Amino acid sequence: MYILGINAYHGGASACLIEDGRIIAAAEEERFNRVKYWAGFPVQAIRYVLDEAGIQPADLDHIGISRDPKANLLQAALFAFAQRPTLAMVRDRLSNTMKVGSLKSEFIRHMGISADALKADFHNVEHHRAHLASAFFVSPFDQAAVLSVDGAGDFVTTMWAVGKGNQLTVLDEINFPHSLGIFYSAICQWLGYLKYGDEGKIMGLAPYGEPVYLDAMRKLVRLQRDGTFELDLDYFVHHAEGAAMTWAGGEPTVGTLYSRKLVDLLGEPRQPRSAIEKKHEDVAASLQAMLEEAEFALVRRLQRDTGMSALCMAGGVALNSVFNGKVLPQTDFTDIHIHPAAGDAGTALGVCFYIYHQLLGQPRATTLGNAYLGSGFSDDAIRAELNHAGLAYTVHDEDALPRRAAELVADGKVVGWFQGRMEWGPRALGARSIIADPRRADMKDILNARIKHRESFRPFAPSILLEATGDYFDQTYPDPFMIKVYHVLPEKRAEIPAVTHVDGTGRLQTVSREESPLYWALIRAFGDLTGTPVVLNTSFNENEPIVRTPAEAIDCFLRTRMDALAVGRYVVVK
Repeated sequence: MYILGINAYHGGASACLIEDGRIIAAAEEERFNRVKYWAGFPVQAIRYVLDEAGIQPADLDHIGISRDPKANLLQAALFAFAQRPTLAMVRDRLSNTMKVGSLKSEFIRHMGISADALKADFHNVEHHRAHLASAFFVSPFDQAAVLSVDGAGDFVTTMWAVGKGNQLTVLDEINFPHSLGIFYSAICQWLGYLKYGDEGKIMGLAPYGEPVYLDAMRKLVRLQRDGTFELDLDYFVHHAEGAAMTWAGGEPTVGTLYSRKLVDLLGEPRQPRSAIEKKHEDVAASLQAMLEEAEFALVRRLQRDTGMSALCMAGGVALNSVFNGKVLPQTDFTDIHIHPAAGDAGTALGVCFYIYHQLLGQPRATTLGNAYLGSGFSDDAIRAELNHAGLAYTVHDEDALPRRAAELVADGKVVGWFQGRMEWGPRALGARSIIADPRRADMKDILNARIKHRESFRPFAPSILLEATGDYFDQTYPDPFMIKVYHVLPEKRAEIPAVTHVDGTGRLQTVSREESPLYWALIRAFGDLTGTPVVLNTSFNENEPIVRTPAEAIDCFLRTRMDALAVGRYVVVK
């Protein structure tokens, strides 16, 4: 049985394919068309996952999308017309809803096939139920509390449930316009970060400040006695007609989310690309503190109501790795699983498993131990691209390759590391990564000057051998998806300054021999050479989606000041 899951007409358009409960492939459309967070219909991602299985659309049994226009329809309609929307706003929203609701006709049109060529049943899966499914059904837990928090989808912004076996039972939800995701995005906009997806940058800025504006933030987000929250809507405009959203195709855009009252409260907003002042750092710190207050209230309520020891999380807010790293130390949960593609892209996988388990009642059989679900390339294909580029290279077997790469990193070289199948989700996890020496205090500046050109306040991440985690960090709970922040032990901070943030933390990736054997071997070899079983890991790109193909990796290598490239069995050194 083949099931195709789709996220379309929303940020991070994507596709996932499963066969009898086993994941065949999953990918975001941006990796193919090279437009970050692309928001149209994911034609190339769909073709890719079908090709990985060697099947055609006619072979599909079920096709689903992570939106259901009929869900919460009455509440949404009553709310919308109470706001007296403009005709243009109604037209835009109806156009998006019509596309989502007519999945079969959209699929036929975009894939260039006839209706007669399809036997599949079509499904609209409510947005947050797809998030919940993406987190729980591929987790290692037979039962767990499950939480989804994001901006909004199908008129819901937050939903929580209990997962047991092959079924999810939704306990409660918070409806639009009360949204932690929108609150966070609004303050990011005030801070001068206007692009879709910029929220992650503010996590890096927050540790430079102090939460002196927390009382102001508590005016925006009002915590309720039952553990939920409400926004004071006077500070926002997203519930009215002032926040236009573009999801039809290309990079998504979101209009201004905050009102003049917020400006009166915090002062004039920072202009993009202008200097960051102490006030901006303090607002970022206060924003992060407020988000954590609200999320902890939700998580603790969920633990009390369910009595579960395990927590699963998804939704865009679940990418807040600073909060994620505090859950186990500061709550009664003892186990946690966060989907690696926790944002909207991950709902494509959630759709597949919601259909397979929740709707069809099939037993669970899959645990997502790694995120390597994307494109992979043969040695012949890689060699052909190297020859086409006229590059000289050396050839290494599986034992020699990680040793050679480790030697280059230990010698201070910046190495592009392109191996196996691409990662699913926003993090580079040792398949499409740039690797460097974490012991060099100047390495962060070197990477920004030569390749990344990022804001100076944004940290770089450590990848560490799973078995060495407790030697460097204050927690040992595995994090193969680089989605939690732990504290670097004080006595180790001077050893790995390039991956230790200003507050003494690191957004780590724990690397196991079982799930990532080649990457594990590289870090192990680096540890043997230097005594430090940690490498600096950042995504293989330069202000673009992470590279997918050997040609893209070679292009990025050549146009930047990267020192070496380890692509498949081949090593190129400038």
